Amino acid sequence: RRPGKVTALAGGVGAARLLRGLAPLVARGQLTIVVNTADDDVFYGLNVSPDIDTVLYTLAGLSDPVRGWGIAGDTFQALEALRGYERDAWFQLGDRDLATHLFRTERLRAGTPLSQITALQTRSLGVGARVLPMSDETVRTIVETTGGRRSFQEYLVRDRARETVRSLTYQGARGAKPAPGVLAAIEEASVIVIAPSNPLVSIAPILAVPGVRQALRRAEAPVVAVSPLIGGRPVKGPADKMMRALGVAPTPLGLADFYEDVLDAMVIDTADRAFVPKLGARGIAATCLDTLMRSLGRSTAVARAALTLGASVREQRNLAS
Repeated sequence: RRPGKVTALAGGVGAARLLRGLAPLVARGQLTIVVNTADDDVFYGLNVSPDIDTVLYTLAGLSDPVRGWGIAGDTFQALEALRGYERDAWFQLGDRDLATHLFRTERLRAGTPLSQITALQTRSLGVGARVLPMSDETVRTIVETTGGRRSFQEYLVRDRARETVRSLTYQGARGAKPAPGVLAAIEEASVIVIAPSNPLVSIAPILAVPGVRQALRRAEAPVVAVSPLIGGRPVKGPADKMMRALGVAPTPLGLADFYEDVLDAMVIDTADRAFVPKLGARGIAATCLDTLMRSLGRSTAVARAALTLGASVREQRNLAS
């Protein structure tokens, strides 16, 4: 059975891998994806939205399956030429990928909101889901490390997450507004899925936009998180390292604490099955399966588990009322 309207909060490669399995399970036009934009930055004069592009490229069947970002088979001749001018070109943009950033930058300079630009991208790429930036205003994740303040891309890409994180700031979040459609998507959903993204830098910035967390608290739909951790470690990236540094346990219980005021259920890996009763003791329904999404089949299985769990929670609520 189709699940009705589904809203997902997403950011990063892990989210994209879940979404490629989720999208076919939801009727066309019924899936809304709210994407983190606090990783966005300007490189070589171009506005880059890494999480939006990763989601769109993945759903359009264009993403590079090995790197997890960018376009499959892309070349980097423009970047190599740029390095010939002795520029510190550490952030990689492929030649085909450049078209996306040129298009976005031109439209932003003309005054078009990011949400409208993303909608144009979505249609151009033939993506059936509605993809929304979390906000049209600028929000940036600033990382305070043992070596000083960094933008998130400087910390992750340039410095390869080597330094210990002391704090995170979502600069501009307090003055931002949810992009058009974000709050309605949460309110109208039958299931809300928090993708297996780094909770601190991919999901927390979305929740930091005024109105989003409150909308999740009020939502009638169950909120189901898919854990990004397998046995306490992420498949990719420094999530566990960052979580420990900031006092969040890299376990399903740590995630439950982090999402405590909005979370109803969680999908976890079989390696973490011991946490199922512990989550249940906190009133959080949980199911476990192999969550390593190396193939479309595994992505579909994990997405289906999240939808099934959400439907079960909703049914329990209906029975209780």
